[in-house]
Amino acid sequence: MNKLIKRSSGLHGEIKVPGDKSISIRSVMFGSIAEGDTIVSSLGTGGDIQSAVRCLKQLGISFEENNDLVKIRGKGLYELSKPSSILDVGNSGTTFRLLSGILVGQKFESTITGDESIQGRPMKRITVPLKLMEAEIKGKDGDNYAPLTIKGRKLKSIKYNSLVASAQVKSSIMLAALYADGITQISEPYKSRDHTERMMEYMGVKLNIDGNNISIEGGQSLQGKEIFIPGDISSAAFFIAAALIVNNSEIFLKNIGINPTRTGIIDILKKMGANIDITNIREKNREPVADLIVKTSELNGVEISGEIIPRIIDEIPILSVVSALASGETIIKDAAELRVKETDRIKAVVMNLRKMGADVEELQDGLVIRGKNKLKGIEVESFGDHRIALAFAVAGLTADGDTTVKDAEWTDISFPGFFELL
Repeated sequence: MNKLIKRSSGLHGEIKVPGDKSISIRSVMFGSIAEGDTIVSSLGTGGDIQSAVRCLKQLGISFEENNDLVKIRGKGLYELSKPSSILDVGNSGTTFRLLSGILVGQKFESTITGDESIQGRPMKRITVPLKLMEAEIKGKDGDNYAPLTIKGRKLKSIKYNSLVASAQVKSSIMLAALYADGITQISEPYKSRDHTERMMEYMGVKLNIDGNNISIEGGQSLQGKEIFIPGDISSAAFFIAAALIVNNSEIFLKNIGINPTRTGIIDILKKMGANIDITNIREKNREPVADLIVKTSELNGVEISGEIIPRIIDEIPILSVVSALASGETIIKDAAELRVKETDRIKAVVMNLRKMGADVEELQDGLVIRGKNKLKGIEVESFGDHRIALAFAVAGLTADGDTTVKDAEWTDISFPGFFELL
């Protein structure tokens, strides 16, 4: 499916974006291994979340839907059922890595895989620590690629220094730690998004958190709770960016999650000169939520590197589009992780921006964008990546001439209904 995007003369309105993908996946996963029922409201509807629910149903979990509410019948840590077929996570790396952390502690053997993209993404970052915990895992090329066959067993605690700041890696180990004897300690070079820590504590697990270090004692159980899913800031980022770069725009975004490990996008955009007003700040199940008012702004280039990268890793494609229309030079470094996402996002962004007439240089771990370009409408590739498709749909709103986004259906992975909302 291709989508035609025309230049916009101004964006206006009040919108609600889908429920946060990261929190949604954790809510259904944690609710499944909790004691008692978990009631989730505003659960996201994207393809990755549907993949997580489908896998959990294969593991014997019951889901009851009633309008905006989903009731999950928790079975506790050890009572999942052996699946009758291979668990397929589709395109969801979060589901793959977190579910692996649960499967290693079960009483049965299972196999987990995903689509072509998942099968090409590195999994040693979870299989190495899980095997140190004495998990039994077999996969392709030294257990680095899906499918993985996992034979559940009793685990032991470890001290693990992660080489990457990855919430998926950290969360996989934290979930496995619930099945381990003793206290598991995890450290990472920078603090990655902390939805797992917040939800575990909300559901009754005691953690010791000291900066980038976490300790968790095995044998603790999760308790079923009511969970509200705020709007996904990674999805909101596309409309925030659109309002900033399209002339004569003002939009109001309701109930957006503003977890500080995720608001790097707002911090960077404000540093660039963005007019973003954060209002009505409150907290829901330990997650901060707010409303945002965004207006067209004159933006300037900045340097983006170091500790903030884990907080904006998913937003770099849309930040790159914004940077192409800002004054001056934007330098993005320390973002080599982008090369092992759904596609090589550095290469994808560079190729599409160059096709649209932007002055952009590819680095091994990022890119340099010399801004104030006038973008031109052209046919752009999605590369089978939802965030690339979304970012260049937004780019098309400012381009001279029409822009066609190829294979735009990939947007449904994280943002079903994006084009209708736009």
